[in-house]
Amino acid sequence: MGKGDSRWFVHDRFGMFIHWGLYALPARHEWVKHVEEIPDEKYDIYFKHFNPDLFDPAQWAKTAKQAGMKYVVITTKHHEGFCLWDSAYTDYKATNTPAKRDLIREFVDAFRAEGLKIGFYYSLIDWHHPHFTIDSVHPLRNHPEREKLNSSRDMSKYREYLHNQVRELLTNYGKIDILWCDFSYPAGPGRPAGWVGKGRQDWDSENLVKMIRSIQPHILINNRLDLENEWDFLTPEQIDVPEALTVDGKPVVWEACHTFSGSWGYHRDQATWKSVDVLVRMLIDIVSKGGNLLLNVGPTARGEFDARATERLAGIGEWMKRHSRSIYGCTRAPEGFIPPKDCRLTYNPETNRLYVHIFAWPYVFLPIKGFEDRIEYAQFLHDGSEVFVRKIDYPYVRTKNTEDKITMTSFILPVVKPDVCVPVIEVFLKK
Repeated sequence: MGKGDSRWFVHDRFGMFIHWGLYALPARHEWVKHVEEIPDEKYDIYFKHFNPDLFDPAQWAKTAKQAGMKYVVITTKHHEGFCLWDSAYTDYKATNTPAKRDLIREFVDAFRAEGLKIGFYYSLIDWHHPHFTIDSVHPLRNHPEREKLNSSRDMSKYREYLHNQVRELLTNYGKIDILWCDFSYPAGPGRPAGWVGKGRQDWDSENLVKMIRSIQPHILINNRLDLENEWDFLTPEQIDVPEALTVDGKPVVWEACHTFSGSWGYHRDQATWKSVDVLVRMLIDIVSKGGNLLLNVGPTARGEFDARATERLAGIGEWMKRHSRSIYGCTRAPEGFIPPKDCRLTYNPETNRLYVHIFAWPYVFLPIKGFEDRIEYAQFLHDGSEVFVRKIDYPYVRTKNTEDKITMTSFILPVVKPDVCVPVIEVFLKK
């Protein structure tokens, strides 16, 4: 299943997603063209005024690195069809706006300079291309002359355009580590009556993947091309994954993508932003189940990260500065290791260390079950201070079937919670 080398991916665990395009100007969701059914002639006002004069990719890269992120995926083209690079196959690109810049070139150079791996998001959907047939998610889906408009569209010409652009992106910007294609929506179970979608045949996904791997054999490809086997990682979106993901009973590589709030593109008025504590817990929970977190930023129309995003990334970075050992190189704990109450476990198989992430601070005792006889030494990760492990007798606790005292092994914790959003106990396991 897939052919890319995912070893770095499952080690690094934490990446930045960047959704940026013309939709940053209306600033009310990246699907605004779809939601408001805006035709090209009206949407073009954003193309005419796209001028991110404050775009500083070096600052973006520093912000990502300081947050503890190891790789980045940017929308080279989203569903609106606008291209952030100087594509030879369209005039609908950043170099023809007031920006007059190949923004992808600058982005790649800046993030590479900070040592981050590079990923390209490419939308299979294109609501601007004249030969992309109108379907159930197209902005013109309710147009009274939809059938007439579609009669002049030739999906094979769009398919050629799609392949040419992907080839261009993978040829002109050096080594690309991830190609994040988005997305397929064929007819099938769960779709409403009359649904018209697109899938593997529309994209010619099999040949697209062959071409991608012929240019960059190492690259990781996501699972949104509507192919059963030709992918390297699964992409659950905006959900709390309940457990480690498997296919046919075998664990697979996966990456959960999430936003700070509800939309992916810059949304000026959205107020449901997650706190730093919630975001850190999200990262921990995903790694404890063997997954990666791709956390999204939607830059403004002037090219800056939203101040709300910058504040949260700084907060995550403050936690990662002292706790990244519990994230990088880690995965779910081995079988038989039971998380204490209100905790998540991560495990580094290379160092044989277990990490106990405490989501709700207990009173003094944190009982352990499942690995109490495996502990050589324990310490808080944020400051390296020792955490005692003791067997505690509870002589006044009885069960229905015995009068014997209960003995339980516990971490002995301070009454006052350490001044970090999620304290972590680093456990050195016996060999």
